[in-house]
Amino acid sequence: MEVVASAPGKVLMTGGYLILERPNAGIVLSTNARFYAIVKPIHEDVKPESWAWSWTDVKLTSPQLSRESMYKLSQKHLTLQCVSSSESRNPFVENAIQYTVAAAHATFDKNKKEALDKVLLQGLDITILGCNDFYSYRNQIEALGLPLTPEALATLPPFTSITFNSEESNGGNCKPEVAKTGLGSSAAMTTAVVAALLHYLGVVNLSTSSADQHQENKNSTDLDIVHMIAQSAHCIAQGKVGSGFDVSSAVYGSQRYVRFSPEVLSAAQAAVKGMPLEEVIGNILNGKWDHDRTEFSLPPLMTLLLGEPGTGGSSTPSMVGAVKKWQKADPENSQETWRKLADANSELEIQLNMLRKLAKEHWDAYKCVIDNCSRLKPAKWMEGVTEPIKAEVVKVLLKAREVMLEIRNHMRTMGEAAGVPNPNHRLNFWMLL
Repeated sequence: MEVVASAPGKVLMTGGYLILERPNAGIVLSTNARFYAIVKPIHEDVKPESWAWSWTDVKLTSPQLSRESMYKLSQKHLTLQCVSSSESRNPFVENAIQYTVAAAHATFDKNKKEALDKVLLQGLDITILGCNDFYSYRNQIEALGLPLTPEALATLPPFTSITFNSEESNGGNCKPEVAKTGLGSSAAMTTAVVAALLHYLGVVNLSTSSADQHQENKNSTDLDIVHMIAQSAHCIAQGKVGSGFDVSSAVYGSQRYVRFSPEVLSAAQAAVKGMPLEEVIGNILNGKWDHDRTEFSLPPLMTLLLGEPGTGGSSTPSMVGAVKKWQKADPENSQETWRKLADANSELEIQLNMLRKLAKEHWDAYKCVIDNCSRLKPAKWMEGVTEPIKAEVVKVLLKAREVMLEIRNHMRTMGEAAGVPNPNHRLNFWMLL
């Protein structure tokens, strides 16, 4: 049996920095760039003597990086040991493997565990592939003498091999890193691997599609399990408990998101300190996940565009650390900027929801306005508009644009005060047409 699962990348539209603290909300959009995980057995048959083995063979292949790693998974302790070059290790996938196998052990009865043992004795052959949009191919495109345009990028074959940044960071002798575009590749990759393995091992069933209410509830429960395991594995791999919006969008899609309390993953952190992993997973699955998510989508006929203004991205952990340091050093001004940014984020959400409502109730007028405005500069959007409904659509569009600029201004103010890169210089940014 072979299982293929995929998970999308993300763009945090509103909620930068604020989303780290409850109850601040953020709007996160999933992208059409996806990470794929393929799981199949290494050995077709289980030899009679293999039942005495206490290890599972695991092979991880990343064709885009030209890497192949071999592991041994202890069936008793659920620990993973790399038996190939340590330079090619992937902590996100490693933790995903351990946590999904532990989830199977924690949820299966005796009969299912016997079937699980047989599956594991066949080994796990895992291949990961990421869409080209997750990585920067600027160097390859320039080497081909092509312009830096979406059309030139589209000429590259799917899952093109990835090059590495050759420039040293901060003048230090640093190991080159893959040039990423900031779409949440680690979260999408972790989620895809977790989903594929959970389905392959029989913990969840992600292939069903039914209008039956009972089946819909089962599908939702299965996605919740994927979410909890992926969040836990991603947290341990990162070495910190982040907001989790990237994993949440990888599992559920575009949404309005309020983070979970960090304490919910204290069990995952306990695993690092030696608590049996099966017990840890049981605590995680039964924990109080208090995040809040509401389905969200852009108004019709609006497109999210991403640009890559330079090579290489910025370090989110270091930027967050700088902002927190600024908050402690200048609590009065930082709190005021924080409040203004939160208000602007909420206002943009209101305006986008109003546009969706107008599109639903007055489609023809809405479509006409969007078509016209897409060809004009904002200063001319209202020219020639006489119908009240069309004027209302333009009014909301202009307000949404105004709030977007306000958000960028507050982000710039915060960035300059905290000494972090200007939003204009971040690798990924968004705009609406």
